[in-house]
Amino acid sequence: MSYIIPASTRIGHVHLKVADIPRSLKFYQELLGFQIMQWYGDDAVFVSAGGYHHHIGLNTWYSKNAPPALQRSAGLFHTAIVYPTRKDLAFILKRLLDAAYPLTGMSDHGVSEALYMNDPDGNGVELYWDRPREEWPRDEKGGLRMVTEALNVRALLAELDQIQ
Repeated sequence: MSYIIPASTRIGHVHLKVADIPRSLKFYQELLGFQIMQWYGDDAVFVSAGGYHHHIGLNTWYSKNAPPALQRSAGLFHTAIVYPTRKDLAFILKRLLDAAYPLTGMSDHGVSEALYMNDPDGNGVELYWDRPREEWPRDEKGGLRMVTEALNVRALLAELDQIQ
C-alpha cells in the first residue's frame, strides 16, 4: 500500500529569491498588505498575514541585483495566496486595479476564483478564494471537475457594493 499524506498537512511558507528587497516589499507589503515579521540581517525579510511567523520569505542570498529567472525554465510556476472570503478577493482586485498593477489572468476554476500576476522579480502569484467544498463541481462519479473559465469580474466587484 502506498503512503498517503495526512489530510491535515499544510504548506507552511514559500521562500523567494529576489533581486531587491525594498522593491519586493512595495509589492508584498504595500500593495498586498503582508506585515513584516522579522528582518534577517539586510539580506532577508519574513512577511505574514495575521501575525504568523512567516508566510513568505524574501531573500537576496543568491540573487541580489540578478535578472528574473527565465520564464521557460524549471522552477516555481506561482505562489498561491488564499483569501478567506470572496469579498476579500474583491477588495484586493479593486486595490490592484486602482494601482494599475498588471494582471496576467483572471479565472473561475469552479472550486475557486483567481487572479494572476507576476511580482517585481517575475515570480508568478495567484490570489484566490475557495468556494465551499459542497459547491465544488463534480462529475457523474463524484470526482472533482475543475475548469478554467472567464472570471465574472463585475460580479466579484459587486461584493464591494460598488457595481449594481
